Amino acid sequence: METGAITGYIDVAQLTLYLFWLFFFSLVVYLHRESKREGYPTVSHERLPPMNPEGLWGMPKPKVFLLPNGGGERHAPTGGGSDERPVAGVSYDGGAGSPLVPTGDPMVDGLGPAAWAMRSTEPDLATDGRAKIVPLRVAADFNIAAEDDDPRGMPVVAACGTEVGKVTECWVDRAESLVRYLEVEPAGGGSRLLVPVPFSTISGGRVRVVSLFAPHFAKVPRTAHPDQVSLREEDQISGFFGGGHLYGSPERLGPLV
Repeated sequence: METGAITGYIDVAQLTLYLFWLFFFSLVVYLHRESKREGYPTVSHERLPPMNPEGLWGMPKPKVFLLPNGGGERHAPTGGGSDERPVAGVSYDGGAGSPLVPTGDPMVDGLGPAAWAMRSTEPDLATDGRAKIVPLRVAADFNIAAEDDDPRGMPVVAACGTEVGKVTECWVDRAESLVRYLEVEPAGGGSRLLVPVPFSTISGGRVRVVSLFAPHFAKVPRTAHPDQVSLREEDQISGFFGGGHLYGSPERLGPLV
């Protein structure tokens, strides 16, 4: 037999090639299973026949992640079923992947650009364990720079030109040292609401919000705590303002041209 031959039909190079193929296939299977730690098992009401909710090669064993600052544990994958909210929409043409047509108020129901995720009901925390996003009345070591416009006291104007309230406070991100939200007191009374800064324009001594019209401000999701905003509430608030760009008025639906 030649050098490197094990038998008359198998040699070391051939065996090494087979082992590499086996290793590479095992690596593909491992990486594919590890990619299922978020979003699986999948749920679909469109596919006929129904797809395998666990995908190819099954689910990986759950891993336990310890959350910072004594925030408990998180398991991934979670096993699914954590977000089974009914979808207030119907398929446009009944086909898989077809756009959904709202059957209710899409901004309240969380449809399309107004969608939000079932995130934690606890606030995002900074490295020191304190709530990261708080009003300036709590973050006393922060202030508005002298060269910037201070929006506190400015009127808030909706897309229709109606004055809907005034800014009473700014909510700052302690980790990023910037203003995340404007706290607004509604003109007609009621609990204060938060306006994400990216959805507002501060100019000429007023704050303009083009996403929403005056009637929408009564439906803006409120925070459960007067000085904190949870991760879920952040999603709900941003989703509501984002949804206004599409669902704010009938004229905003449909193609641009």
